[in-house]
Amino acid sequence: MRKLAVVALGGNALLRGNQVGTIEEQEQNSLDTCKSLLKLIDDGYEIVITHGNGPQVGNILLRNEAGYNQFKIPKMPIDICVADSQGGIGYMIERQFVNVLSETNTKKNVITLVTMVLVDKNDPAFENPSKPVGQFYLKEEADLLAKANNFIFKEDPRKRGWRRVVASPKPINIYNNDIIKRLLEEGNIVIASGGGGIPVHKHANNYLEAIEAVIDKDLAAALLARQIGADAFFILTDVPNVFINFNKPEQKKLEVITVGEAKKYYEEGQFAAGSMGPKILAAIDFVENGGRETIITDSNELGNPNCGTRIIK
Repeated sequence: MRKLAVVALGGNALLRGNQVGTIEEQEQNSLDTCKSLLKLIDDGYEIVITHGNGPQVGNILLRNEAGYNQFKIPKMPIDICVADSQGGIGYMIERQFVNVLSETNTKKNVITLVTMVLVDKNDPAFENPSKPVGQFYLKEEADLLAKANNFIFKEDPRKRGWRRVVASPKPINIYNNDIIKRLLEEGNIVIASGGGGIPVHKHANNYLEAIEAVIDKDLAAALLARQIGADAFFILTDVPNVFINFNKPEQKKLEVITVGEAKKYYEEGQFAAGSMGPKILAAIDFVENGGRETIITDSNELGNPNCGTRIIK
């Protein structure tokens, strides 16, 4: 029996916090990440990779605005922008993984799938848009953009400015999950559900409607892991472990915790909504619905025995 794993790459896998996002930076980061992921393959896992797209889709939205303002190029909706980022990021990871496999004489194919994800257009999230997209603006700029485009803006909790927010509905189904599983079982590396997937709503007559929203990438990855029957779910971020009382004198590293403990810490407010909170919810979702364990760690820790924070039943 092959071991199956879903690996959710955080934004730092492609773009570090102190970088501007040049293609050279992103390609080097992709290469380094793929080298780390090779350790999972050496451990006997067949892997499907999901990834974030926050900085990249933000830049696509900026190009949208600049192209329209300067040349009157028609703006594209968010679903098309997410699809653009899926293709571009998937290609970058795929090419660098092929390079890593070539260096190590590892015989595997790497396949990128542009992935739709089913959501419900009546999801309560549409009544309270909360997912930040794009760049930061001054309050005056945000007010003008909101009036001109019917956008909604909210102030950043860290007071860095105002950002557009869109709905973040719950993912219901990952399209082509059966094909993804089959490709994995045949020994291929699959890149799918990038940026949380492209949100679509299914009508009673099976017509698929594009939806202006952004799906949480970790929740979508957890759903994919459940649907393919993955043994493990890896959430890669920029810290080696999850902590409680983070950045306080009583800070404590978490190594192995149960779902019950994870829920308790979450309800205590130990995990910030914009960073570790969604990862903990995704970890809980996977383990509660049949998964063996979720591992939250930095990619550099992969291959180390008992790396990261492990959430189990």
